[in-house]
Amino acid sequence: MIDLRSDTVTRPTPAMRAAMAAAEVGDDVFGDDPTVNALQARMAALTGHEAALLMPSGTQSNLCALLTHCGRGDEYLVGQMAHCYRYEGGGAAVLGGIQPQPLPQDAQGVIALADLAAAVKPDDEHFARTRLLCLENTWNGHPLPAAYRADALGWAKGQGLATHLDGARVFNAAAHAAGPGGDITAALRAITAPFDSVSVCCSKGLGAPVGSLLCGSQAFIAQARRWRKVVGGGMRQVGLLAAAIDHALSHHVERLHDDHARAARLAEGLRTVPGVRVRSAATNIVFIDVADGRGRELLSFLAERGILATGLIGMRMVTHLGIDDAAIDTTVAAVRECLSRPPHNPT
Repeated sequence: MIDLRSDTVTRPTPAMRAAMAAAEVGDDVFGDDPTVNALQARMAALTGHEAALLMPSGTQSNLCALLTHCGRGDEYLVGQMAHCYRYEGGGAAVLGGIQPQPLPQDAQGVIALADLAAAVKPDDEHFARTRLLCLENTWNGHPLPAAYRADALGWAKGQGLATHLDGARVFNAAAHAAGPGGDITAALRAITAPFDSVSVCCSKGLGAPVGSLLCGSQAFIAQARRWRKVVGGGMRQVGLLAAAIDHALSHHVERLHDDHARAARLAEGLRTVPGVRVRSAATNIVFIDVADGRGRELLSFLAERGILATGLIGMRMVTHLGIDDAAIDTTVAAVRECLSRPPHNPT
């Protein structure tokens, strides 16, 4: 099986499983799990923040951030297609009475500063209180441009707004910024430290089986810990999972460059296939358009040959530690084979 649906399909390596088996554990609700405590301190330092909190998922991490930054009747400014607005069940509104103000984004995830400024509500009882700006990095695989990031954060500070980064793939953004052989840790801190809070997912390109960490000030994380309990996120001997993440931080960060190189190899191969247009190919995510409405046919053809991709927001293929060069070449060959045939039109 060649699974290109997402980097969430990664599985723990044998070395990661060994680290999990050897983990020293305790009851994290009591703050007694040493492996969790060490991981939280490590991630806080990596992102340039005072503290961090291990969460079961990125969705819960973003939710607890929103609940901590905002109260009932407050609102957050967010991209129209951003994950924490569109793909997280409306949790902030459902559980926190927090209103999202979705705004258009360009192909790199940028929300125009003019649109942000126009969306800030006056201090008037008729309006929700604008409290927070949420950005996402990467965005459909695109690293958020550094100049825009600085401009948006400067604007938010001038407005008195807090800022949150959904960093589901922020290590990919850091690897891209650093370049092969560069200091990914320094690049990561440059991206994450200026935000008031950041959520870092570890179950995607880093290859851990589960878990995200929410980072921020000591006071912010203390309040987020209360919200984690409210939404059912208190965990016990979770050092088993923290050990997997710690192993990933030590062994799976530099190899993100391999994923980016394979995504580029995939895009380069697909560009030679008649009927395929590569829409974007940044970091580890490749989006393509297929001519003549044959996208669904292509997905079925690939699946029959043990190659999985998704078509929810355009055909997407994601590289990760389970994909090697041979898998990339096999995929390109299968796409070429399918599209070289006459279209299949079932009656």
